[in-house]
Amino acid sequence: MKHTKVKELLNSAQTMQEVYVKGWVRTFRNNQFIALNDGSTINNIQCVVDFENTPADTLKRITTGAAVALKGALTESKGAGQKYEIQVSSLEILGDSDPEKFPMQPKKHTLEFLRANAHLRVRTNAFGAIMRVRSVLSFAVHQYFQEKGFVYVNTPVITGADAEGAGEMFQVTSLPLDNLPKTEEGHIDYKKDFFGKHTNLTVSGQLEGETFAMALGQIYTFGPTFRAENSNTSRHLAEFWMIEPEVAFNDLDDNMDLAEDFIQYVIKYTMDKCADDLKFLEGRLLEEEKTKPQAERSEMTLLEKLNFVLENNFKRVSYTEAIDILKNSTPNKKKKFQYIIEEWGADLQSEHERFLVEKHFKCPVILYDYPANIKAFYMRLNEDGKTVRAMDILFPGIGEIVGGSQREERYDVLVEKMKVLGIDEEELWWYLDTRRFGSAVHSGFGLGFERLVLFVTGMTNIRDVIPFPRTPGNAEF
Repeated sequence: MKHTKVKELLNSAQTMQEVYVKGWVRTFRNNQFIALNDGSTINNIQCVVDFENTPADTLKRITTGAAVALKGALTESKGAGQKYEIQVSSLEILGDSDPEKFPMQPKKHTLEFLRANAHLRVRTNAFGAIMRVRSVLSFAVHQYFQEKGFVYVNTPVITGADAEGAGEMFQVTSLPLDNLPKTEEGHIDYKKDFFGKHTNLTVSGQLEGETFAMALGQIYTFGPTFRAENSNTSRHLAEFWMIEPEVAFNDLDDNMDLAEDFIQYVIKYTMDKCADDLKFLEGRLLEEEKTKPQAERSEMTLLEKLNFVLENNFKRVSYTEAIDILKNSTPNKKKKFQYIIEEWGADLQSEHERFLVEKHFKCPVILYDYPANIKAFYMRLNEDGKTVRAMDILFPGIGEIVGGSQREERYDVLVEKMKVLGIDEEELWWYLDTRRFGSAVHSGFGLGFERLVLFVTGMTNIRDVIPFPRTPGNAEF
């Protein structure tokens, strides 16, 4: 007999004489009531055991974390807060779980404890909900772009190009580290390496994505990216997933329109599909907020924050205007900001971005036309010669969630920018070819998927929205 998912049973329109379910025990009360969960929903189904006719040895084995298979009648529940329960007629223990050793006992665990048990934390309500939301968000990303006729492109994970020019990359090599081959000049001889050159894990699929956009019109990538940034913050990972659309003939305004429409679509889709999980996560966040001082508590609940993004047009503000607002702001004048804004050209920090969104404009903000010297080489230079056609989208509680730009399509200008920044033309000869042959205006953006999951779930640490976080000093599991 095929087993039925708990979600299907709880959504059933009628009671049934016999059902067969499999799952894991969350709790077992009074030698009678099993709270069973199989991962299909945040909600458990109550299974009522006839303890008088069940062997004592079997009852002892019904412990938190044990895997069980149950047969019984689906009946209307007498208990509050649940529509149905199962009156168990037969029970089989599929896998025991020693309550003395199983870490995920039904009590409140710290997030630090759960990170140390990342292989088991998904068995908790919170992490089950987070990972279901992550899955649905991921599907929504693909659905949005596929519906709009974008081509999904898989860009390389191993690359010789540093798209960001930051140099914080993980090197890939098959050379023996205890006996590295050297050139006559004493440098490492990468010609003897697997790929015959210096290679790294990718920080972005953008450059390769641009080459495909210049033939297929509109493409997107969605894959793992890596940053060897020794950053131990709640917003950074060494390995994360990036969504990067690239569109030929789109200027910066088109790019902003696409990003706004995309974000609103995937959030709406996830809210429709994950109502129970998001309601649970909202409750979890409210409990967490109670432990904070009043001044640090969010003005909005999780669902209010999500609806806030759906219902408000994103405010578009130039970098120059934003700097004026920040310079004249009360926190800046009273030196409450950790990084005081003194002059045009400052690289905005998370505290500045959140001030603009949460305190000043009180809606999502798109900043554009940044100083050229704080942005990447491939961004289109404006006519003023000092700003580029860049844009960042800022969200409440997160700060920057999207970074994008209109790309520099003019061959001569791009080469000149690369020279100034010391970027080797020979390394990126193939990228420059897209400006030699049929160049056109084109734009794109990158969205760190985990930051989006962070926003939608209401979690505050990015390590809690990816199955197995990779951070400095941590590659466990």
